[in-house]
Amino acid sequence: MKKIAAWCLFGTLSISLLTSFNVAKTAFNPLDSLRLPAGVDPNDENWKGIDLSPKDPVRPLSVEEEAKRFQLPPGYKIQPVLTEPAIQQPGEIVFDGNGRMYVLELRSYMLDADSKNELEPISVISRWEDKNNDGVYETGTTFVDKLIFPRFVLPYGKDAVLTMESDTDNIYKYTDTNGDGKADKKELFTTKYGRSGNVEHQQAFLFYGMDNWLYSTVNAFRIRETPNGIIREKTGANRAQWGITQDDNGKLWFQGGASGVPSHFQFPIQYGNYDVPNELAKGFEVPWGAAVKVADMQGGMDEIRQPDGSLNRVTGSAGNDIYRGDRLPASLRGQLFYGEPVARIVRQINPVVKDGLTTLHNVFQDQKSEFLKSTDPLFRPVDMATAPDGTMYIVDMYHGIIQEGQWTPKDSYLRLKIDQYQLDKVVGLGRIWRITYEGQERDKKPARMYDEKSATLVTYLNHPNGWWQDMAQQVLVLRKDKSVVPALKQMALKGSTINGRIHALWTLEGLGALTAPTVQSLVADANPRMRIQALKASETLYKAGDKSFASTYQKSMLDADPEVAMQAIFSSKFVKVPELAEHVKASLVKHPSGGVKLVGEQTITPPKPRQNGPFNAAELSKDQKEILARGELVFAELCSQCHGNDGMGKSAGNNKLLAPALAGSFRIQSHPEYAVRVLLHGLDGVVDGKNYAGGMMQPMKEQSDQWIADVVSYIRNGLSNDASFVTAQQVAAIRAKTAKQASMYKYEALMKVVPQEFPADAAWKFTASNTVSTRVGGNASPRSATNYEGWSTGITQAKDMWYQIEFPQSINLSEFHFTSNTTFKRPPKPTPGVAPTMIATYPRVMHLETSLDGLTWNTHVANWKGKEGDNMVSFDQVKTKYVRLKLAEGLTKEADEIPWSMRQVKIYGIK
Repeated sequence: MKKIAAWCLFGTLSISLLTSFNVAKTAFNPLDSLRLPAGVDPNDENWKGIDLSPKDPVRPLSVEEEAKRFQLPPGYKIQPVLTEPAIQQPGEIVFDGNGRMYVLELRSYMLDADSKNELEPISVISRWEDKNNDGVYETGTTFVDKLIFPRFVLPYGKDAVLTMESDTDNIYKYTDTNGDGKADKKELFTTKYGRSGNVEHQQAFLFYGMDNWLYSTVNAFRIRETPNGIIREKTGANRAQWGITQDDNGKLWFQGGASGVPSHFQFPIQYGNYDVPNELAKGFEVPWGAAVKVADMQGGMDEIRQPDGSLNRVTGSAGNDIYRGDRLPASLRGQLFYGEPVARIVRQINPVVKDGLTTLHNVFQDQKSEFLKSTDPLFRPVDMATAPDGTMYIVDMYHGIIQEGQWTPKDSYLRLKIDQYQLDKVVGLGRIWRITYEGQERDKKPARMYDEKSATLVTYLNHPNGWWQDMAQQVLVLRKDKSVVPALKQMALKGSTINGRIHALWTLEGLGALTAPTVQSLVADANPRMRIQALKASETLYKAGDKSFASTYQKSMLDADPEVAMQAIFSSKFVKVPELAEHVKASLVKHPSGGVKLVGEQTITPPKPRQNGPFNAAELSKDQKEILARGELVFAELCSQCHGNDGMGKSAGNNKLLAPALAGSFRIQSHPEYAVRVLLHGLDGVVDGKNYAGGMMQPMKEQSDQWIADVVSYIRNGLSNDASFVTAQQVAAIRAKTAKQASMYKYEALMKVVPQEFPADAAWKFTASNTVSTRVGGNASPRSATNYEGWSTGITQAKDMWYQIEFPQSINLSEFHFTSNTTFKRPPKPTPGVAPTMIATYPRVMHLETSLDGLTWNTHVANWKGKEGDNMVSFDQVKTKYVRLKLAEGLTKEADEIPWSMRQVKIYGIK
């Protein structure tokens, strides 16, 4: 355990920091000759009036001195709760059920202006406690270390968190099994969760919603743990980067990044995207920060308010919180707070709702001010949270540069400002602050939910602090203790507080204990908030087969409350109730304006979708849509009788299912040969250690190749799964390969003949003839081909270029998968309004070779032609220790430089 004395949070600590900074300054030559880059027009709006005269470097202040630079409304105070050197470069905080604070420390972020070493495994997740209850987190451990720019941290049960690293596809659960405060167990939680891009553009902020689903920024889907695996459902596009929060109704608020404003908040994200005009009040995008003088804004001089050097239009935002605590003025409850680290402000936003539509207003706009601002240029608010003590915490990265290296190249406006003030020298710091109010003491009752009885947790659903409500629900659901179901039902129906009733309802839903009579009773509740929540919760029952709620939705569309009517339309659309348009038209007659009008009309005539493929995929082609439609029809008529309408398996009583769940199944989403073989030849007996009442899956080999391809494609894409389509040609090949299979498979025997992925690990050695970094701050490593960062030759494809993997021991190899995407050619200077030239970087013609010793090579696939997108090289199984791809032709005659690039390399074979 590390113990940081309280005095270290103030002046004494920062003296050493200032001393080390002065040493760095002495070793650095003062910049006295900054000048405009060659070719720049000094009268251009981005450069006109720029001051490049020598300046004193921006130095970090002590915590005590920084606190003096803050400006807050009267009555508010700010206090440090955790600072450097205990933590470095914090990016997110989250509290677990025992009130312990997990800190996402992004220790590799912008250590210089070129993002050098940004993908080195030096970031950590630390966990902190205030054991003596004095308000300072003095005791901490490194819970998970050696992380590559982790995307989020989410407590998930006692002594466990979920997280993932940049450029990867998997979320892992890390658990401390021996109580020493350090995770010693790592388990795969789910896969296919990552996205490509620099570290600012990948998915982030995994969030446990009131509806018991997990959401993140960027990804247009949500996931949920079930007894049979992780399932997922498509959502709208949230267009967010860094920040998710929820209000008392469980509606999620997503925070944009480069836009500088909230990105999605109008309606629940699971219902898709709607075009809503005038969501932001006039003047909302104008920030009112303090005079920071340095004018270090990426956009240049036209984005700077003179003469104070502050930002004149929001350009970045990070972190958000709907304040739901009980130890700040009641007027703050339900207000949105978010950080604008470029402007050095925390904004307080008042959501004004009229006829079901929300408009956001900056509370301090008329005063030309913000809730919190600072004259310290290093104040970088990147996250905030309602805390267990009822106050609000602010995460201050306290950093010199707050823009990723892709936008700080040499000779850019921002790079000159970074050099002028030596902002790249201020790294490795970080502070977390508590906002309090005069006369309102923080709640000193310690949270101990993991150690308390479930019956006690039920009472916390009525707690005045929303954090306690959320966490009590989460702990109860993850605990799976159904002994409290009667108490939850009583609270949902007749509880003393509306927020407690709502949480009781969703806790029932999370425990799988929600019943139709309870929901129907709540649909008729006197409180419209309760009616709305009951309609949302009923979706779970409808998807599981209770279609009686269709008439409930139809009736609720005529509810006197427009927001209830809107929810009925949302739910009907979400579960695909028949004849929806006619029912919506009836609702529009009763509610001809406001939110019902907007939602109703766009439900009947949807706007152009931002996402139309499964999850984050591109829009489906006409053929793919037809494949899914045919597959869905077969599934509904045949497969659902045993596997359930939602693919979760149909109950046979006595805690048994008739057949395995297909939704969320790793087996279904991995190699397609598993599902194809089962449909062709059947499956009998125990499946992965579980007995099913149905006993067996009958063979379907009398069906056509296209029929089987349709069904397999549907269950791999249409049942909350995310996997590739299967073609009739693939089915035909597997049918031919398995023609001698005379009986139904047994599970263990089947798994021995289905290709399985060999996950790349640290023992694999990657080499290549040519390698360059694929992004600013990236790794120039062939290993990066296995993730979203990717690998590239960097120069035009030439004959005999190669890419090689050496395994620690021989494996039985049969497939090599990779993705080659189209990228754009970067001109020396982009021309406004001119589209960039696109370049396809897939290997045109190549050989696949194997070797047992790295000296003697055998060609198994010759003159294989690559394609844009996903590539799969299949061949007869071979035992090998080395595999190599080698270009058979070059592209020396091409006018453009076309490199060879790959990412998401995966190796399959028989284990």
